[in-house]
Amino acid sequence: MERLRDLDESALLARLFPLYEDAVPRSPQAVPVGPGDDAAVLAAPGGSVVATTDGMVRGRDWRDEWSSGHDVGVKVTVQNLADVAAMGAVPTGLLVSLVADPDTEVSWALDLARGIAATAADAGAPVVGGDLSSGPAGVVVVTVTALGDLRGRRPVLRSGARAGDVVAVCGSLGRSGGGLVRLLAGALPGADELVRAHLAPRPPWESGPVASDAGASALVDVSDGLVTDLGRVARASGVAVDLDGRVLRDRFADGPLTAALGTTEALHQVLAGGEEHSLVGCFPAGTDLAALPGEPWVVVGRVGEVGPAGPRVTVDGVVPDARGWDHFAGP
Repeated sequence: MERLRDLDESALLARLFPLYEDAVPRSPQAVPVGPGDDAAVLAAPGGSVVATTDGMVRGRDWRDEWSSGHDVGVKVTVQNLADVAAMGAVPTGLLVSLVADPDTEVSWALDLARGIAATAADAGAPVVGGDLSSGPAGVVVVTVTALGDLRGRRPVLRSGARAGDVVAVCGSLGRSGGGLVRLLAGALPGADELVRAHLAPRPPWESGPVASDAGASALVDVSDGLVTDLGRVARASGVAVDLDGRVLRDRFADGPLTAALGTTEALHQVLAGGEEHSLVGCFPAGTDLAALPGEPWVVVGRVGEVGPAGPRVTVDGVVPDARGWDHFAGP
């Protein structure tokens, strides 16, 4: 069985680069200089570059008994594409960094690249470079940096929500968190749509620029949980957000989530489940969300004036027990 230690860096790159190049052929106009030099060069027609980075650590962000290399590649790329979308930008390029125990199988590294390449092709964002490094025994860390172009749009910030705005979700809620619950309970990879949503999500990143064009005042992706991420918007904007419990139950918790987890846990995952990467936006009242192209937006709440309790998120006026993920404090 071939291991990374059996190859030098150049030999491994010679196998990886074709996987990325075949996924998204680079044009000289968009990528004047691709991988191979000290740095790549990307065009920025809009005059501004959006940049974000996110990584995954074996044993912390995935388990090999659940996730294939392909799954890890999809997931780490999706995390970054969603962040670009949440600024209202279009992804233009990806940088990939792999730190791996030299005993890691070469086939796993190639499978990882195929997952990244498949997602890059879906988004139309070529892999333009990155880094390789060896790590201690058992350690594998994958990091993707995504670059985006606003194409003349203003960036949509967390600090723009205003009292009177409606809050709307594009995509699903709770399914990735529900899939994690199922895996922890012993479900097999691929067992059902919840598990698949956790291992390899596909959020509607195309809807970020759509939301910006529709006048979104604030935008965020659900990475750490709906209440947690909207709480960041509330604090940045100095507002209060009240969510409609009936809509959250009827439109998101009911169905596969409730069937798999029961009513109480299903709603908890809708409120607190992370790694969904769906988009949540605040829009001026009267915005015709039904007319927006792409995946539909569902109004789930309202933005109000901040009260004596300060910026916060409530459900039907009550602060929910729905703490999302924190990398150091845990769920």
